[in-house]
Amino acid sequence: MTQYILSIDQGTTSSRSIIFDHDARIISNGQLEHEQIFPRAGWVEHDPMEIWNNVRETVGLSLARANLTYQDIAAVGITNQRETTVVWNKLTGKPVTNAIVWQDTRTQHIVNELAGAEGLEKYKAITGLPLAPYFAGPKVTWILRYIDGAQEAADRGELLFGTIDTWLLWNLTGGIDGGIHATDVTNASRTMLMDLDTLQWREDIAADMGIPISMLPEIRSSSEIFGHCRDHGSLPGVPIAGILGDQQAATFGQACFNEGMAKNTYGTGNFLLLNTGSKRVHSNNGLITTVCYKIGDAAPIYALEGSIAVTGSLVQWLRDNLGMFADAPDIERLALEVEDNGGAYFVPAFSGLFAPYWRPDARGALLGLTRYVTKNHIARAALEATAYQTREVMDAMNADAGVDLAELRVDGGMVANELLMQFQADQLGVDVIRPRITETTALGAAFAAGIAIGYWESEHDVIATWNEDKRWTPQMARLERDQLYRNWKKAVTKTMGWVDEDVET
Repeated sequence: MTQYILSIDQGTTSSRSIIFDHDARIISNGQLEHEQIFPRAGWVEHDPMEIWNNVRETVGLSLARANLTYQDIAAVGITNQRETTVVWNKLTGKPVTNAIVWQDTRTQHIVNELAGAEGLEKYKAITGLPLAPYFAGPKVTWILRYIDGAQEAADRGELLFGTIDTWLLWNLTGGIDGGIHATDVTNASRTMLMDLDTLQWREDIAADMGIPISMLPEIRSSSEIFGHCRDHGSLPGVPIAGILGDQQAATFGQACFNEGMAKNTYGTGNFLLLNTGSKRVHSNNGLITTVCYKIGDAAPIYALEGSIAVTGSLVQWLRDNLGMFADAPDIERLALEVEDNGGAYFVPAFSGLFAPYWRPDARGALLGLTRYVTKNHIARAALEATAYQTREVMDAMNADAGVDLAELRVDGGMVANELLMQFQADQLGVDVIRPRITETTALGAAFAAGIAIGYWESEHDVIATWNEDKRWTPQMARLERDQLYRNWKKAVTKTMGWVDEDVET
């Protein structure tokens, strides 16, 4: 019987279920968006129950559209928005509050408390991460501190914590009736609670954050059987055999298995990962060290990562908040109607600046305006911002790696934007390559699950399916490229120091 792999891709704005065949071709998919909740400036939340219900529905949609049943699915892989934090009661199965999303900045005061006199790199040698509101640990601290009854319930051992992968795994495998409470090393590495060398939780850091160890999931590899789907769901008995955080999944799906290979995903934010092999590389240039993946009992593979908070979500903001256009792809049409940015630069520091600056006190700014500037120039400036931010991360990566990257593999929704991709190649001065299958995040999770059950033999099967679709080669003169970038760097400095200490972030 022909069997397939089902990948659950739970992202920042939507949940998708995609069914792949053995040749990594998409057979069918289902997708549903969920609400973005903004209770206050700087706060971003999701409803975990809405996400869980949407995932169940998308699984049913993908099966129905392919005319398949659970018997046709060999395994399930999960990939997820990473640092987004859920705390729930294991007795009732209900979250104690909404999920705090990775973009949320409310924990800045907790981060400052934790840093103390030792500074923001207090835990970096252990966890690979600077202290920042981005990561999950301080979000758990906030929930325990400010949600009524949460600390007491946690102390009684009633509360569980998880990133979205853990929340889905627990529910898919039974929830209050024996649900598996586990995560993989890639997601655990985004909590600021895991030792990158031992791949185990650090009880001392958890104690600093006031988090009982009983709340934390078991840490496992990225490719192994975590458990089997519950009897009363759409996939009874099907093994869940792969879990990867979304950016690590995209790296896996892009077949970046050799040391020195890099990919950049253009989604809600941008995330550039460089495979550093079995050695963890400490960054001196504002990047973070993270686990890239771990296959079963094999040694972990590490990566350097440059995380950019706002890229695709800037396009969404221009569409939804300002009404500049009706559909996200329309931004390219607007931008193509002008030859350049008209002197305008858009620094989208809506959640502060992530890599390579790590400045939570920054806020978004539109600079260089004159009466000459039109909405077309602003559209172009928004797209260019994505390319400039990527160049900043690439420069940091080249400095840390000690060798310049020769090419960049790209994926995510924005890679359909030809103007952006050409400008990206121009700014980086290297070829930018889009693969035939751009759903690399879902594909990476599918491959991890398939390898665990022998559906695919190894990473070599991933390499065999990767094919180039389009390549953009730099065309801009170096002088022009550097002038544009110099003005961008100037614009970035104008966004810093916006939030004072006595202003709630």
